[in-house]
Amino acid sequence: MTSNDPAPDAVGPAEGAVLADAEADWPGGGVPTVLDQAFDSGSLYALRAAVQAHATQLGMLGARTDDLVIAVHELAANAVRHGAGGGRVRLWEHAGELHCQVEDGGAGPAAGRQNGDAAQRNNGPGGNAAESWPFSQGHGLWLARLAADEISVLSGPEGTCATVVFALPGDGPPSAKAD
Repeated sequence: MTSNDPAPDAVGPAEGAVLADAEADWPGGGVPTVLDQAFDSGSLYALRAAVQAHATQLGMLGARTDDLVIAVHELAANAVRHGAGGGRVRLWEHAGELHCQVEDGGAGPAAGRQNGDAAQRNNGPGGNAAESWPFSQGHGLWLARLAADEISVLSGPEGTCATVVFALPGDGPPSAKAD
């Protein structure tokens, strides 16, 4: 065979390597985050408000701010629905771009279930209410891809990490402009 593709039975990355690689994209000590917030099904509204406020503060304008909020909401809703029921969002500005990383906590009770299967089991105390929400598979990631300038999604045994990037207008955030 003359393909450059790995053999079908090639060994994948070690457990945890995918999220470790995603963490390498996060600037860590090099560039400070402007938002680092945990979320679950009950805090998506607060997450959207925080993302909108921070994006506006960094100089992002109306419709693009809406695009960012939609992308982040869809990625976070996927983490709630298909992951462990919550996750973490980090937002930072670097080189005239706004980066937003959404991580889930790995495959949760919703993994592999069809729409509505879990509704009766999870509406009680401690259940994941998001599992009973109606949905059409594939639309959340599709919307995030439409809204963002760039997107990367890495999945592995330890969970999924999605990063969206949006160009900031002109001179970047107001704090970076000269007086």
